[in-house]
Amino acid sequence: QVQLVESGGGLVQAGGSLRLSCAASIRTFSIATMGWFRQAPGKEREFVAAMTRSGGSTYYADSVKGRFTISRDNNKNTLYLQMNSLKPEDTAVYYCAGDKSYITPYRASEYDYWGQGTQVTGSS
Repeated sequence: QVQLVESGGGLVQAGGSLRLSCAASIRTFSIATMGWFRQAPGKEREFVAAMTRSGGSTYYADSVKGRFTISRDNNKNTLYLQMNSLKPEDTAVYYCAGDKSYITPYRASEYDYWGQGTQVTGSS
C-alpha cells in the first residue's frame, strides 16, 4: 500500500506564494506519474499539474500555467508544488496523486494512490 502525505498548505494573501510537499511511503522513482489535483467547495476535483518519473514531461492546467511549478526529488521521495502569484480562486483542498504506470496525467480516475489533502486559502 502506497501512502502519500501532503503538507505545506495554509492561508496566504493574493499574490503570495506557498510550496506544497507530498511525501511518499515508497521510493518515488517507482511511481511513474505523480500529480496534483484540487477541489474547491461545491466543485469537482480538477487537475492542476503532473510530471513523469524523471521529470522529462510536465503538464499544467491552463489556469496555473506560468504561476505553479511541479517538481520531484526522488532522493527524498517527495513531490512538490511551488505556487506563486496566488489568487483567491486558487482556494481549494490540494491532493497529491500517484500511479506506478504512465497514465493520462490529467485524468483523476486513472491514479491509484491519493493523499488526504491539504487546504490552501488565498485571501483577497
